[in-house]
Amino acid sequence: MNDFWTALPVGFFLSFTLGPVFFVLLETSITKGIRSAIFFNLGVILADIVFIILAYFSTSQLLNKIKDDPSWLAFGGVLLASYGCISFIQTIKERKKEPQQSSSESINKTNYLAQVLKGFFLNLINIGVLLFWLGIILLVAPKLEMNSVRITTFFITVLSVYFLIDLVKIAIAKQLKHKLTPTRIFNIKQVVNTFLFICGLVLIFQGFFPEEKEKLQSVIEEIRIEKK
Repeated sequence: MNDFWTALPVGFFLSFTLGPVFFVLLETSITKGIRSAIFFNLGVILADIVFIILAYFSTSQLLNKIKDDPSWLAFGGVLLASYGCISFIQTIKERKKEPQQSSSESINKTNYLAQVLKGFFLNLINIGVLLFWLGIILLVAPKLEMNSVRITTFFITVLSVYFLIDLVKIAIAKQLKHKLTPTRIFNIKQVVNTFLFICGLVLIFQGFFPEEKEKLQSVIEEIRIEKK
């Protein structure tokens, strides 16, 4: 029971982490409907499971390798920026082909398997997610006495809480559907695509200039100390 209460805040925190997946999930619910968003979220969770398994069996070695080789961040950034850029261009092309297409028509044409794959790969290319799970395992596993059953229970609880909270977010976002025109839907998609592109650029910067990242963090910490 104690493991459940330990996992609860982790699942809650994970659900409200503002990253690419967070915004694409809301955009999918608004533009394609609740079912599409749920299948997208299942893909995200599948990627999380892959990361958890990978982190569990490699933990410290993999963490040190990524820390010592920032090019992993740059690689993930290139993939994320490319996805955002391609999606941006694709959305413009789709609008030119079907400028009058309604949101209901878009929902009817939804490929749910494509949504699962979209969620899976969008989460998989974000190396930061792997680092997150590595950190959680390094922090939690010793407290759970390295017991595989307790660790499994912990992560099942985390992902269950994460999924349930996401269902609430999906339902809330869906309520905005009746207020959306094709133009607003287009703008929402392009804002999300632009955000993904910027996130990718940030990862690329961190990968190629790790020293600058550390300097920036030092400056921020100094500012905080001065304010105190």
